Amino acid sequence: MELGSILQFLENKTILLTGVTGFLAKKKILRVQPNVKKLYLLLRAADATSASYRFHSEVIGKDLFRVAKETLGANFDAIISKKIIVVCGDVFYGDLGIKDSSLREEMMNELDIVLNFAATTNFYERYDIAFGTNTIGPKNVICFAKTCLKVKLFVQISTAYVCGESSGLIPEKPYRLGETLNGVSGLDIDYEKKLIDTKLDELRAQGVTETEIKHAMKDMGTERAKRYGWPNTYVFTKAMGEMLIGNIKGNLALVIIRPSMITSTFKDPFPGWIEGARTIDALTVSYGKGKLTFFVVDLESIVDVIPGDMVVNAIIAAMVAHANQPCDEVIYHVGSSLQNPMRYSNFRDYLIQYFTNKPWMDKKGKPIKVNKPTIFNSISNFNRFIKIRYWPLLKVLELANIVFCQIFVNTYNNLNRKIKLVKQLVELYRPYLFFHGIFDDSNLDKLRIAVGMNDKEDDIFFMDPKSIDWDNYFLNSHIPGVVKFVF
Repeated sequence: MELGSILQFLENKTILLTGVTGFLAKKKILRVQPNVKKLYLLLRAADATSASYRFHSEVIGKDLFRVAKETLGANFDAIISKKIIVVCGDVFYGDLGIKDSSLREEMMNELDIVLNFAATTNFYERYDIAFGTNTIGPKNVICFAKTCLKVKLFVQISTAYVCGESSGLIPEKPYRLGETLNGVSGLDIDYEKKLIDTKLDELRAQGVTETEIKHAMKDMGTERAKRYGWPNTYVFTKAMGEMLIGNIKGNLALVIIRPSMITSTFKDPFPGWIEGARTIDALTVSYGKGKLTFFVVDLESIVDVIPGDMVVNAIIAAMVAHANQPCDEVIYHVGSSLQNPMRYSNFRDYLIQYFTNKPWMDKKGKPIKVNKPTIFNSISNFNRFIKIRYWPLLKVLELANIVFCQIFVNTYNNLNRKIKLVKQLVELYRPYLFFHGIFDDSNLDKLRIAVGMNDKEDDIFFMDPKSIDWDNYFLNSHIPGVVKFVF
């Protein structure tokens, strides 16, 4: 694979990025190549004014842009206003919901590359919302890209976990339309859309509340996902999105980036930057606050994490590598499980060591004491613990309510609700806490070698997980970053 200069390629290019999560890539492009022609950023908002406000508050106002401001100096504001065009729209709709026809035409004439970051990453999202954003959304974006005069490449940001609960070495291969993980036939994306519409019509005809509709659609997503072998709505709808764009891409070159669990930045623009607590960092936050006293996990399982800046570098390098290639479809796993595996036992030890030495302070300024968590190495062991510890208490409360005219009904309901919530969360995270797959990254390895051939750009677009010292990264960058930017 020959790559050439990434910086030279980016010069004078016009790129569309959908989704606010794409701003890490946008910031990188703008900082390393201020001579990029234009970056269009599609943001969901009520109108152009709201989109502009969201851009300045959720993007420009973040610490992430501090380095870019320092690098560009007094020219920062001028470059931002000249280079970045905030577009009010939504991937849920055809033409991306862009109501400004002159702006839409301008984009269709000027765009060179389209990157789709837009997604809902909630494992237990409403099926209609996840389907609209993660499945139909990519279809709408690639259809828009195909109407653009100069666009030759479409980049879809997916997830490595579209593989479901597969084990062993997981290849970088595309999913074909109708393919399922468990071999059950009958997956038809058009039919899924009809099922969603029919279900919503039925619920509304019954006059149920919006809350009841929300819960029914969430349960429907989980049910449809498990029917075909996926563990949750998120990865199911992302997989269907991959299928759709692979089927309709036509002459466009298609690159699908599948990151594993994305964690804080390794070093660019500075170590430890992160926004939001995702996957393992939900555990970090709960444990640090003293709310999590047990882990339901296989400590020997590999936890595949990859810093966000390495993901961005892989996206940019892949974009350059395939922009002028034939209309092929290439998958890139971006993770660490093959090159530099880390286990959940390491992650547990990092949490204990960090929060023991640097405890989080409560609202009164007192340190929160953490203890070594109890480990349940199987779901059955966890369920047995719940049954022994809490079911007798529930039974006592149930009988007390009968004898004392429901005086303890609130206590019973609160405890029962908490037990159900904990069990639901354990089930949602189970596929990742007991995951036994390793992501093959042969394609990415070729890309790393190609980037490494340019000595001047190798350090700018670093993406080798072998360079990560996990002890140092978690204890000195990642967990401190979670404390600073998430807590």
